[in-house]
Amino acid sequence: MASDDLVEMKGVYKSFGETKALDGFDMTVRPGELLALLGENGAGKTTAISLMLGLEPADAGQIRLFGERPGSMNVRRRIGVMMQEVFMAPELLVHEHLSLFASYYPNGYSADEILEFTNTTALRSRKFGVLSGGQKRQIQFAIALCGRPKLLFLDEPTVGLDVQARKDLWATLRRLIQQGCSILLTTHYLEEAEALADRIVVLAKGRVVSTGTVKEVTQTISTRRISCVSQLTPEEVSTWPAVSSAVIEDGKLVLAVGHSELEATVRRLLAADSTLVDLQVSQAGLADAFLKITQESRQ
Repeated sequence: MASDDLVEMKGVYKSFGETKALDGFDMTVRPGELLALLGENGAGKTTAISLMLGLEPADAGQIRLFGERPGSMNVRRRIGVMMQEVFMAPELLVHEHLSLFASYYPNGYSADEILEFTNTTALRSRKFGVLSGGQKRQIQFAIALCGRPKLLFLDEPTVGLDVQARKDLWATLRRLIQQGCSILLTTHYLEEAEALADRIVVLAKGRVVSTGTVKEVTQTISTRRISCVSQLTPEEVSTWPAVSSAVIEDGKLVLAVGHSELEATVRRLLAADSTLVDLQVSQAGLADAFLKITQESRQ
């Protein structure tokens, strides 16, 4: 690996029968960054992670982690992994799980250290099997940190977490980045990627269709975001030719429209609802950009 990138994938191909999961996939993960890998279901995200972890071989292309092939002992000791589907012994106490996993690493955290670091000390003496779904995800996240990883893989880490637990996990991720850890995050919560990511990679049909910072990705589209308090429904407004999406967010009607149709759409809103208030116009966010980019990739 010629650069300092922790992960480098070049021209990677992977098929399962007639299905192309990755089709000339290129991606890097840089030191000290959080990279969000985004895509619809079936876009190839899970396959990409499996190849990086050495769980599947690539059909073609180059994959390097820390300059080495995936799956080597040196690589495995420097990474942490939190996947969606895992099995853990339900009868073991939380601190027993953590102590066991930490023992696999020469310089791992102690169970108490990682519990404090992830704000989960209250779960220390509980059996894993009696934890709630959200609590289990918190402990799986803690286990991923046991070896003081330099590179952390997180696959939908906040699914099932309540608001406070998600806030705590976000704070821990920011601390990890400050300490020099690199993170590869997959998530369907686009506000999570928008809040945390240094860079975004959008994957569709096994290919990268957009990449850059959140600002760079959102500025690649000319969509504008209109929000207002209105009696109009998303179902009514979504039929308007200029409107690419219409939803209710926090009690407000939120539309995505093209820049050229912005003024006409605002005029139509005001004409259709004389009670409309709190009208705001802004650049489209990551969710709007993601929707636009993935729609275009299907054409």
